[in-house]
Amino acid sequence: MKSKKHLLIAMLVVLATTFNSCATAQSSNKKQKYKVAVCDWMILKRQKLGAFGLAAEIKADGIELDMGGLGNRPTFDSKLGDPVERQKFLDKSKETGVGISSIAMSGFYAQSFATREIMPMITDCIQTMKNMKVKVAYLPLGTQTDLVKNRELRPEVIKRLQWAGKEVGKIGGVIAIETSLDATEEKKLLDEVGSKYIKSSFNFANALDNKRDISSELKILGKKYVAQIHASNTDQFWLENDKAIDMPKIKQTLDEMKWSGWLIVERSRDVTQVHNVKANYGANVAYLKKIFQN
Repeated sequence: MKSKKHLLIAMLVVLATTFNSCATAQSSNKKQKYKVAVCDWMILKRQKLGAFGLAAEIKADGIELDMGGLGNRPTFDSKLGDPVERQKFLDKSKETGVGISSIAMSGFYAQSFATREIMPMITDCIQTMKNMKVKVAYLPLGTQTDLVKNRELRPEVIKRLQWAGKEVGKIGGVIAIETSLDATEEKKLLDEVGSKYIKSSFNFANALDNKRDISSELKILGKKYVAQIHASNTDQFWLENDKAIDMPKIKQTLDEMKWSGWLIVERSRDVTQVHNVKANYGANVAYLKKIFQN
């Protein structure tokens, strides 16, 4: 009788310890100052439910979920406007514990934000943000809206961003833009837009391609201007092997800025195995977590 009692007590202790450990882990994850995500289109899972499982396998905290292709369509080729399909994504996110860092409008990498009719795309994206309870949208001002090469587009871009800021502000969200400008000029652009709902999606690769120091650029922009960070370089090396990036220094800079948010891996693939999704993104996620979450 005594031995059975001791066994029951031991089992209860084990269960309590396990529960507390799980609760602590979940609490710790929610309180992480920096979370690490991957772009669903870069892990070859654009708007696919499998993006969540793959992200969980490589231990990413989240995915940047794309609105889908654009091309010459009036708006994005998105499943997320369908309530049934959208719920599948939300359920899979909950099931895997993989969050959604932001909703991406990657179609604007190749399409012109300055000259196309943008109202349907922006409206669809904002509605998706609202329905999925995601606070940030990613908007790259790509090759056709390069404000360094096409300065004449600046007034129109500002006007359109002011409109987009008013729209996304209605749901308390933010549109994070990526430009080719340096930090000083990007800050000026954001000041001209004059909306707290339009911020920067800072990209390591843009700074490095133009021989600019990442930490210095982040300091110039400042905490309130940065909504999210694409924390990777162009393809060549994994982040841990990239001598152009001083990741501990970047973390120190962000700590000093008191910034917190999502670090999103877009590229930094090893060119000797560029198609090995698990190896490339697994390594980069692990390295970012080692630096930013330990």
